[in-house]
Amino acid sequence: MQTDRIDHLEAIATDALKEIEKASSREDLEAVRVRYLGRKGRLTDFMRRLGEIPPEERPEAGKRANAVKARVGEALDERIDLLNGSTLSRKLIEEEADPTLPGIEPWIGSYHPISLVFREIVEIFHGMGFSVARGPEVELDYYNFEALNFPKDHPTRDMQDTFYLSDDVVMRTHTSPVQVRVMEKVQPPLRIIVPGRVFRCDSPDASHSPVFHQVEGLYVDRNVTFPQLKGCLDAFAKGIFGPHVMTRFRPSFFPFTEPSAEVDISCIFCGGAGCRVCKRTGWLEILGSGMVDPAVFEAVGYDPEIFTGYAFGMGVERIAMLKYGINDIRLFYENDTRFLSQF
Repeated sequence: MQTDRIDHLEAIATDALKEIEKASSREDLEAVRVRYLGRKGRLTDFMRRLGEIPPEERPEAGKRANAVKARVGEALDERIDLLNGSTLSRKLIEEEADPTLPGIEPWIGSYHPISLVFREIVEIFHGMGFSVARGPEVELDYYNFEALNFPKDHPTRDMQDTFYLSDDVVMRTHTSPVQVRVMEKVQPPLRIIVPGRVFRCDSPDASHSPVFHQVEGLYVDRNVTFPQLKGCLDAFAKGIFGPHVMTRFRPSFFPFTEPSAEVDISCIFCGGAGCRVCKRTGWLEILGSGMVDPAVFEAVGYDPEIFTGYAFGMGVERIAMLKYGINDIRLFYENDTRFLSQF
């Protein structure tokens, strides 16, 4: 009886090994595996019937059955490795691929320099308590000009300076309209920055682009003062350009602030000694600022007798050009990976 069972087991092993040898694809091998090692396979069925064998014969029969199962499993693995190798060789021949060539490393992207500076500016002002606000790029004339105290005859309203979509709709020329929109909905205190894209009728050259980016800032509360504005922007300048940078404020004019000031930093290229970049002055202009004009508060329903505030605005490209030593704004928009990969 023992001899019959062993002969039957060996017959199963012989049949399985022959079928494995003949298999010419992974699908054929899978069919062989199921036929012998599957839940209803021949070898699985034999092992399931080991309980019917007399106890004294059972250990030896089980040992031989496990050995056959291992032989069949190894034969399956070897055959599939062989088929995989043949498939790869055939593929290499068909595609005329040379496996000895060095590998091609994938190109890993990076943030655009404008995005990098945007993130850094937002992070600095976020650390000073400013939150981010956003608004539409296609804007009403009221928000872009009228509510910001731009009179009807102001030069920036000219079609040579502004993209008009209709008499009352423009491509926003600055991100300041968002300040008005926020003030209409939120009562003081409020402290926001407004990063975004803006549009002006400028011919492209080394320092001008019809599309560029700005970050505006606004802080409104009781008893906000000009020294607070100076402290805020001095901290920003040191945060973006380094602790050694000095700032100065020069009187200027903007329709929506009074008093107004241009903000300069000591030249980061010559340390204030005077060079070609700073035109021998030792200073570089970076942004405009001022105390919010009472007329703007009246347009949004704030009482200028109770609240005061300051505002500022900067061109992100201007900051990036100074920070990275770039002399042509057009480089930001040419999509030259040789330039962009440096950042």
